[in-house]
This record gives sequence, structure tokens and C-alpha cells, in this order.
Amino acid sequence: MTTFASDTLTRDALTVLQPGFPGTQAPDWLLRRLGEGLASVGLFGRNIATPEQVAALTAQLRAEREDVLVAIDEEGGDVTRLEVRTGSSFPGNHALGAVDDTDLTRQVAQELGRRLAACGVNFNWAPSADVNSNPANPVIGVRSFGADTGLAARHTAAYVTGLQAAGVAACTKHFPGHGDTAIDSHEAMPRIEVGRDVLAERDLTPFRAAIAAGSRAIMTAHILVPALDPTRPATLSRPVLRDLLRGELGYDGLIVTDGMEMQAIAATYGIERGSVLALAAGADAICVGGGLNDENTVRRLRDALVTAVRTGELPEERLADAAERVRALARWTRSAAVSEDRVPSDIGLLAARRAVRVTRTAAQPPLTEAPYVVALSPVANIAVGDETPWGVAAELAELLPGTETATHTDESAAQATLDAAGTRRIVAVVRDEHRHEWMAKTLDTLLSERPDTIVVEMGVPQSPPRGALHIATHGAARVCGRAAAEIIAGRQAAR
Repeated sequence: MTTFASDTLTRDALTVLQPGFPGTQAPDWLLRRLGEGLASVGLFGRNIATPEQVAALTAQLRAEREDVLVAIDEEGGDVTRLEVRTGSSFPGNHALGAVDDTDLTRQVAQELGRRLAACGVNFNWAPSADVNSNPANPVIGVRSFGADTGLAARHTAAYVTGLQAAGVAACTKHFPGHGDTAIDSHEAMPRIEVGRDVLAERDLTPFRAAIAAGSRAIMTAHILVPALDPTRPATLSRPVLRDLLRGELGYDGLIVTDGMEMQAIAATYGIERGSVLALAAGADAICVGGGLNDENTVRRLRDALVTAVRTGELPEERLADAAERVRALARWTRSAAVSEDRVPSDIGLLAARRAVRVTRTAAQPPLTEAPYVVALSPVANIAVGDETPWGVAAELAELLPGTETATHTDESAAQATLDAAGTRRIVAVVRDEHRHEWMAKTLDTLLSERPDTIVVEMGVPQSPPRGALHIATHGAARVCGRAAAEIIAGRQAAR
């Protein structure tokens, strides 16, 4: 099918797309599409080298389209793009929930937003408002403020307020709530089998708080919730997006899909059909680019939407309405009032320190000699990725030079660690021990042989504390590792 850039229908089809691209400079095809109507671009870790480079990249985009929305998946904590290769300067939602100081959460979000804005980013696919009600959840975990609905709601609102005070639009996710799943929607279609009353009281409450706080966008979840729609996932569901989000909750901002190349959609509907169904159901913007990031993807989706309108499957006024909502958000980012409140630049580290919880079995003097650190590492989910470093070894090495480390992914870690550590003190770093039997067994062996082992839990601390010294950081960001290392080396008083 041939389309023309001057065609209003084609421009609207491009306007509702939020694609990614390869490299640290904008390719020619992307700049050309901006001239033809594309209104949003998504940045991922592959696009980022330094803050200065990102600023130059966003300036390149704005030279082609001044009001372009530059989006990013920058939650802080585990999910970071600005600091994908170093680890985040912000501890993440679960740590903020553990502190439970909404003013602190607002300040953290505002400083994160300030850094994004300084790079030319004006739209953040955050925060996660999911209530982490299922301990087996493989994809939310520390990305959630916690398992308590009220806590998640008040911190979601604080985060939205802080981020938007920096002039960066918030995109609260993953509607209607991804917390009660045991499946990662990057890999398959999760199904949530609870009644509408539970959803209303538990999962929807943080989204109501986000709406009340003025969240400029909300991202949909690729999850099937039979109580709301027995046939289609939320991203493609009119009852979920039109009747519930727009109607019952009264939301009037931008509705954005989660990544359409995620298997929950791509393997079931395909990205073209999925995008048409999402727009028809009430979504306004199609997020794609985490995996598929070439010109052909943009062309395929543009043409699928144009064809759907011309065949009557997608009403033209629905596409036009969606495109106008994208443009309205772009106008907001250009006119948003930016708060002049001053936030400490190290607010992320201050928050990480406050989030640490320490349990001691006996008096433990600080380490003065370099330990041996073993990281018991689960497979990273796709949202986090495997590029971002985590743990305490690098931070401990700064405080205790000579610190050595090894990473293991199965029960062989125990004997390998005992052999390698020798007489050195062992620091065992884990994430979500309660979800990984091999991790629990490894700790059993280490603690049996070396009762003075220090345990650092950097995931959701569901398992009982154990070890001579147990440090729960409530997150795996670089600053969480720093906060734990300070306690181990006696550089900070335990809270």
C-alpha cells in the first residue's frame, strides 16, 4: 500500500506511534519520519552513553520537530536507562515504600525528573503503581512500592507530583495492575483471577491516586483479567480502557500501551493487529522499540493503522482523537510549570540509606579487612535487562580495597565460595531468595559452614533474616549497594 506524508490520516497514524531506534544518534529515517508526522520517540539503554550525548541526541530530534515527545523507561532502581551501565543513583520504588515518607518519594522523583529534563527527556514511562500482592511475581517485585494498597497509592501520587514538578510527564503503569501475576508479560500472557471487588479495592486504588495527582499518561498492562474482560487483555480491551479507565475512573489523559513486541501481544495477535485493536479499544499511543527498533517496524504499524481506518475496522475519528491527545501532551510538556524547590542532588543515596533494615544475631564489629563477596544471581527479567550491574562488591571494594567477588547462578555456588574465600569473611548477596530454591539451599550450606557469613538481601525481603548480619536494602540499585557497604564497613550507623 502506498501512503503519502501529506495525508492527514497517515500523519495521525505516525503521531500515535512511540518507536525506538538503534544507536546513540538519530538515524536519517527517524528524522524523516518526524517531519512526516511522528510525534514521539522512545529512548532505551542502547541509545545512551552520557548525559551530554543524550542532550545532543534530543537536540537533534528537536531540530526536526520542536515539540517531539522524548520518552524513556527510567523508574530508578532496577529499571534504569540513564545509568544502565553503572547502576542507578536512585533506590527504586520498593526502597521508597520501605521508608514510607511521601515527601522523600516526591523529592526523589523530582530530582530524577530534573536530570531527565536536563537531557531533553520530557516523558517518563514511570512510576509503577502495581501492588506487589503476589510474592512469586517475576517482573514487578522491587519495582513496586509494596504489597500494601494504601502505601502504593500514596507513594504513586507523590512520585507523579514530584516528576511532573520537574516538567516531565509521568506515565503511571501497568493498568489495571500487574502485581498479582506469576508470569512475565514479556514472555507470555498473565491471567489475574480475582473479582471486581478485589480489583477495585486493591489494584485500582493507586491508579485513582495517580489520576487525582494529575498523571499526564497511564500505561496499559498486557494481562487478561476475566472479571473485566474474559476475552482480551487490558491493552486491547474496550471494557478496561473505555468503560473502566475513561468512564468509571474519569481519566482524560493519554493512554499508552506497554511494548507491543512483548510476547503477551506479539505472539497472540501480532504487533500490527494488536496495535489496531489497542487504538480501537481506547489506547492513544503505541509503544514499540524495546526489541523492534527499525524503520520497517514504524512503516508496518503506520500502514496497519491506515488500512484499518480505510477498511472501517478503526474509526477515523478514534485515530484522530488519539493523535490529538498525543499533541496535547506535547503542548503540556512545553508549558509545564517547573518547581523551584531545591532538592539535594544526593537525595537518592539519602533515600537508600534510610531504606536499609539490619538484623544481627550477635554483636558484629564492622569489617576492616577485605571480604569475599558472592552474588547469587537470578536471571534478570527483560524490563531490567542484564547490562545493569548490581550488588555490593564494587562499593565494598572502594571502602575495603582488595575485596573480591564472584557471581553464581546455581547451588554449585556454595562449595565454590567456600573454596575461594579461604579465611576471608563471606558476604552473600541475594535477590528474592523466597523465589529461588537453589539460592536458599546455597545460603543454608554457607551458613552451616561459615556462621559469620553476612547476608545482603537486595530483592523483596520475604524470607526470614539470617546470617551473622542480615541487611535488607529493598532494591538492587547502585546506591542500595553503597548503603549496604557502608554498614558492613562501619561507615554508617544501622537504622
